[in-house]
Amino acid sequence: MAVKPTQSAASERTISVMNGWVVLVVNFIVLIGALYLFGTTADTGGPMRIIGGLAAFVGLLMLGGYFTLQPNQARVLILFGAYKGTVRSSGFHWANPFYSRSRGITSQKDSGAGQGDSRNRPGHRRAGGGLGLQWLTTKLSLRAHNFSSEALKVNDKRGSPVEIAAVVVWRVENTAQAVFDVEDYTSYVEIQSESAIRSIASRYAYDQGEEHELTLRGGADEVALALKEELQVRLAKAGVIVEDARLTHLAYAPEIAPVMLRRQQAEAIIAARKIIVQNAVSMVHMALDELDQKNVVKLDDERKAAMVSNLLVVLCGNSDATPVINTGTLYT
Repeated sequence: MAVKPTQSAASERTISVMNGWVVLVVNFIVLIGALYLFGTTADTGGPMRIIGGLAAFVGLLMLGGYFTLQPNQARVLILFGAYKGTVRSSGFHWANPFYSRSRGITSQKDSGAGQGDSRNRPGHRRAGGGLGLQWLTTKLSLRAHNFSSEALKVNDKRGSPVEIAAVVVWRVENTAQAVFDVEDYTSYVEIQSESAIRSIASRYAYDQGEEHELTLRGGADEVALALKEELQVRLAKAGVIVEDARLTHLAYAPEIAPVMLRRQQAEAIIAARKIIVQNAVSMVHMALDELDQKNVVKLDDERKAAMVSNLLVVLCGNSDATPVINTGTLYT
């Protein structure tokens, strides 16, 4: 059985094109010459009029080759389906007017002005009114972009439903891969980012992990690093570099949030009580040692037990202790 060869990644080639201002002067001269030939041969006709017509056609055709690039922008040059190179230098340029201005049409969710609205995406132009069709242009932005995911409901490592969201900072590094290896690199980034967030959330418990176990709430930096590495593996195919990835929202799902809140409160109370009792025992021990070393009073075991009980009640109680004056003795 024959095995299909894997598709190789597109390789970017950076090329230079002609200065637009120089070509603009030549273009102006050609058009003026064409007008002159038309004017001087209006009555006589002949070969010069044909040359004038050709000059006018060339001059008008040249007008379609101008384009501008801002800093951190690039244009992929495609001639009749063949990749010719990428222009990365900013400024006013001129190239073959037959180079494509678009790289196809893709369908997108028409979500109004929401997070996934493609009207705000780089390298896109709307087409077909409200049909959700998008022109994919050959001009790409190389600037850093933010993608903020919606709150996703995912089961953590222990199966508890949690809501999680993240922000991803990314930029295009390889323009050839971004254009030719994926259909729409902005949609690819969004979908793969949400998939990576779900994958990372399922690897860790929300909190209360085992001893030294990393959790979503307790290991924010480690989880962010794992998310960034996961995203970089997924987005490398699209020629995208992940600059940063951070969780922006983390909470239990609404259906279990009240129960988990009560559990957290109970655990916090137990932890606080544990610290109070430990410190109270230390203070009682210190008090008994001080009384014994300085010979303030001699206490037998029964009196020590009574003192320990009284001190622990005072130190561990939730309310202020009420003093009671004992006019007798411990034995009467």
